[in-house]
Amino acid sequence: MVRRLLITRCFSQNIALYFQHQNSTLAKLKKGEREVKVPITASNEFGTMAEYTNHMIDSLSSTEATLKDTRDAAILAIASLAETRDNETGAHILRTQEYVYALGLYLQENPRFRDELSPENLDLIYKSAPLHDIGKVGIPDSILLKPGKLTTEEFEVMKAHPVIGRRALEKAEEQVGELPFLAYAKEISEGHHEKWDGSGYPAGLKGDDIPISARLMALADVYDALITKRVYKPAFSHETSRDIILEGKGKHFDPDIVDAFVAIEHRFLEIAERFRDG
Repeated sequence: MVRRLLITRCFSQNIALYFQHQNSTLAKLKKGEREVKVPITASNEFGTMAEYTNHMIDSLSSTEATLKDTRDAAILAIASLAETRDNETGAHILRTQEYVYALGLYLQENPRFRDELSPENLDLIYKSAPLHDIGKVGIPDSILLKPGKLTTEEFEVMKAHPVIGRRALEKAEEQVGELPFLAYAKEISEGHHEKWDGSGYPAGLKGDDIPISARLMALADVYDALITKRVYKPAFSHETSRDIILEGKGKHFDPDIVDAFVAIEHRFLEIAERFRDG
C-alpha cells in the first residue's frame, strides 16, 4: 500500500512537472518564440511526451519557414514579371530592396523612427519592397518601353502606375485577406514618387504624411536610377549621384534619410557591386 502511494505520488508529481514545463513552453511559443523546447527530464513516458511535443514545435517552425520562403519567392516572381516589361533589369529590385533595408537598419537608432522601424516592421518593409513598381504592368508598352523622353501626355499616363499598383494589391487582399506585408507593399507602391516638399505624385503628400516605407524607397529608387545606364541616360558615378541626392535633401527626400544615406554610402556601393547588372 505504501509503495503504491509512493508510486502514485511520484507519478502525480511527474505529471504536474511535465504540464508545468509544457505550459511554459507553449506560452513562449504563443508569444512568437520558436527556439523553445519542453525539457526531457526522464527516459520514460514523460520523456516520450516531451519529445512528441518538441517534434510538433519543430514541424510548426519548419512549416512557417516554408510558408515565408514561398511568400518571398512569390513576391520576387511577381515583381520580376513587372520588371520584364520595363527597361530596368531584375537586379534593380534586388538593389533597391537592399538599399531600403540598409537605410532602415541605420535609422532604427534614431528616436524619430524607432517605433516605425522595429525589427518586425523593417523585415516586412524589406520583403514588400520589390513590389514598388508592380503598377507598371498597367502602362502601355509604347510608353513604358519608349527609348527617349516622354511627352507631357505620356508622362501623365506613366504617373498612374503607383495607383495601379495599389489597386492591384488591394485586389489581392480581397482574395487572401489582410496581410501585414501587403499593407507595406501598398504604401510603397503608391507613395514612392511622393516628395518631402509635397511636389510629388500621385497625391502630393508632404513630409511625415508620406509613409516611412515609401520615403525609404524614394531615395533607394532614385539612387539606383542615377547609377544605372538607361536607354535615355548614361550611368552616373556614385559621387555625382550622391550630390544629386544631397541637392534633394528637404525637397525630394526626408532630411534624416539623406543623412542616413551619407552615413552608410559605403553600404550602397557594396550593394551596387554585389547586385551589378550582368
